[in-house]
Amino acid sequence: MDYKMLHTCIRVMDLEKSLKFYTEALGLVETKRKDFPENEFTLVYLSDALGNYELELTYNYNPDKPYEIGNGFSHIAVTVDDLEASRERHEKMGYKVTKLMGLPGSPPRFYFVTDPDGYDVEVIRAT
Repeated sequence: MDYKMLHTCIRVMDLEKSLKFYTEALGLVETKRKDFPENEFTLVYLSDALGNYELELTYNYNPDKPYEIGNGFSHIAVTVDDLEASRERHEKMGYKVTKLMGLPGSPPRFYFVTDPDGYDVEVIRAT
């Protein structure tokens, strides 16, 4: 049997802040939106230019408190051609970014940027 990855869902506190991060900081585009006012939630799907995989932002209307990011969750990953320029851009946009890092014994090839809800996104140099 062949399986194809479709999407990853994350719950967000402020849909507009999250949309701004994922569209402006990472260049994703909204592919579809489903509003369920009677059930008090909205689903927004974002994808890259290839459209092979989506990130689903789930916004529950008027959440009481921030969501707890599970201790088993680590991060989402994207790739970019100019890693240094990307990191500088995210830093100038005011997002929390780490230093450039590499795996042990390897040159730096990634960093992390944190979205408005505290989810980490690993930005990796394209090879």
